[in-house]
Amino acid sequence: MPKPRDCEPILVATNLHKSFGSDLGRVEALRGVDFSAYDGELSVILGSSGSGKTTLLNMLGGMDRPDEGSVIFEGEDIFASGDKGMTRYRRNSVGFVFQSFNLINELTAIENVRLTADTSGDSQSAERALELMGLSDRAHSYPSQLSGGQQQRVSIARALAKRSRILLCDEPTGALDYETGKQILSALEGVTRELGKTVVIVTHTQEIARMADDVVRMKSGKIIERLHNERPCSSSQIEW
Repeated sequence: MPKPRDCEPILVATNLHKSFGSDLGRVEALRGVDFSAYDGELSVILGSSGSGKTTLLNMLGGMDRPDEGSVIFEGEDIFASGDKGMTRYRRNSVGFVFQSFNLINELTAIENVRLTADTSGDSQSAERALELMGLSDRAHSYPSQLSGGQQQRVSIARALAKRSRILLCDEPTGALDYETGKQILSALEGVTRELGKTVVIVTHTQEIARMADDVVRMKSGKIIERLHNERPCSSSQIEW
């Protein structure tokens, strides 16, 4: 069940504008986007390719700077203190889960997790993070020895190891088969419902929105619809 909205959002984006290119080749990726995420809730950003959803996720994660607008995390603008402030935010407060896993092939699962955890000012053990993802028995396996679903769970464990308040997930099931994708959704559901993290998932798969507390739909760089689910369903009930 979603939390009552008697609290302020943990992350607030206001009037985000972002364009790429110039003159006739100019593309407006974001056109005045507002977005909020609440502590301990799961949000889904829906949209087709070119809708601006990944650009929005990059702004929320401090990976890119908007042409106009702000992103406020716990009352502070993440862009106000320049590159150092953005780096600190990425290092300590937000974790990323990508479609392509982004693991280092020469490192084992536990070494991949430790590498990220060691850069954070407040981390838990890599062993515990892998345990939370059900991967204790694969800690010393290399990415090439892991299935796609296991690799994605290692990437989630990286974010948990550095105690990220927010997990930003860009098409986390996009490179996986149906059953494995559902396992990853179940893992992200547990990260939210059991561990109390704030999770934002970008996807083009509409059915995934059924498990979210909040859903926004994007088209041509704008949010065209906002929904709040009073009764989000379990990931086990989702089919696509």
